Amino acid sequence: MTEIEEELARASRGLSASGPAPDVLAGLSDRAERDGVLDVAYAQVDSPFGPLTVAASRRGLVRVAYPEHELDRVLERLAADVSPRILAAPARLDPLRAELEGYFAGRVKEFATPIDWSAVHGFCGKVLRATAKIGYGRVRSYAEVAASAGSPKAVRAAGNGLGSNPMPIVVPCHRVVRTGGGLGGYTGGIERKEWLLELEGRTPV
Repeated sequence: MTEIEEELARASRGLSASGPAPDVLAGLSDRAERDGVLDVAYAQVDSPFGPLTVAASRRGLVRVAYPEHELDRVLERLAADVSPRILAAPARLDPLRAELEGYFAGRVKEFATPIDWSAVHGFCGKVLRATAKIGYGRVRSYAEVAASAGSPKAVRAAGNGLGSNPMPIVVPCHRVVRTGGGLGGYTGGIERKEWLLELEGRTPV
């Protein structure tokens, strides 16, 4: 392990308020980026729901977490699923932050940020990829998403896959509703699902 990798590992284990100072982290993230050893960058983004934690690998977005998800838990999961070489590096997330701000303001209707699908697998991955194709202001039923994922009868499994969506909002699981128009569930809570649908011009049933 190189010196910068050792520093990165130490910093990633001390990401609480008692961890390295912001200027130290900024310098470390710059060095890690320059040396090509920062695999996952994360940042916080203001939203109508409170601060979202967003994270991206070099391939693309891997996580959007609502405020109730503890940062330490989010980072632990990313370290296990993607890479332990993770650090706050807001600059890498600036394009996504701008897109999210535009989305919440009603200006952005399609996210251009690439997605890293490497941490989602099997039928769940197929469900989330199908969901990512649902356009702004449109909805699909759980049955339709299951069919698009290749298993028309696996409606419950499709719902479970959507419930574990690691990238809500960008992968728009809020656009999946029950057959007949009922909202169904949502990993971020029904109130947020209603809010997002109303933002996009849909009136929840």
